[in-house]
Amino acid sequence: MNTLAAPDYRSLLSETEPSVIHEEKQNEEYIARLEELAFKDNPTEAEQKLIELLTLLIEDFEDRTYQIESVSPIEALLELMEAHDMNLKDLVEQGIFETPSVASEITKGKRDLTKENIRRLSKYFNVSPAVFFDVT
Repeated sequence: MNTLAAPDYRSLLSETEPSVIHEEKQNEEYIARLEELAFKDNPTEAEQKLIELLTLLIEDFEDRTYQIESVSPIEALLELMEAHDMNLKDLVEQGIFETPSVASEITKGKRDLTKENIRRLSKYFNVSPAVFFDVT
């Protein structure tokens, strides 16, 4: 690697001029720049620092701008099932629920998720167990 050709952090900052994001257009520009840097085969240390900074600025803007509604554990489960094109039978076959009747009762709100159900669901869908906690 030719380190003389690699831009230093100061020149990357000068080129990008990162600042707190206030508008969607600016957010989209930063996302494009972030993707450009993040998908490089071997980003330099300076590029990695800029990746980190852009990520923080984008996350800050999106946290302030996009509010995510909280959903019940069952709504989250049904959404995950839909996203993975699954039905109750699939969850039983994957060993998440013991029987089809248990799966049906849980998705209809007649039965609560057990700790073991939550553990299996979070592992299967690769999400935090907190997704399946009822915080109401």
